Amino acid sequence: MRDDLYGRLAPGPDKTGDGCMHFVEGMVMTGIGIAVVYTGVQQDKPLYVIGGVALALLCFIGTFVVVRGDGREKAAAEAGGPRAELVWQPAHYCYGCTSVFCPGGVPWQGTLTPEQFKKLVWTEAGYADQLPAGDKARDVEIPSQVRPGTS
Repeated sequence: MRDDLYGRLAPGPDKTGDGCMHFVEGMVMTGIGIAVVYTGVQQDKPLYVIGGVALALLCFIGTFVVVRGDGREKAAAEAGGPRAELVWQPAHYCYGCTSVFCPGGVPWQGTLTPEQFKKLVWTEAGYADQLPAGDKARDVEIPSQVRPGTS
């Protein structure tokens, strides 16, 4: 728990409900833009009307761009899940040496740090580009001798 072991060994991105929440947030911001337009019309302030329309359109279009991106990321995570499971499931974590290994060397050989292991799983699954900014796994190198399928 202290070392955030679950996060360091996560088999894939957590993509549950992001699109719905982003849609709601975007529509709330679009509503604020519409409220600014309404205020501008009521108070006869053309700058409010123009600014409110621009804000509402920007938020509306931005919402759909973000939700579409969330859908693509979720689809990539679901498609890569079985591939990630093939590499993640047989792995074992050693608390003494804080490394991850695969008994018998199948499907991969050698020992890895938790960050290297996470990057290996996410790379094999096809969603390594979704590693969050600031995640140590994003910057580590996976030794070539541990790649699945190599001996």
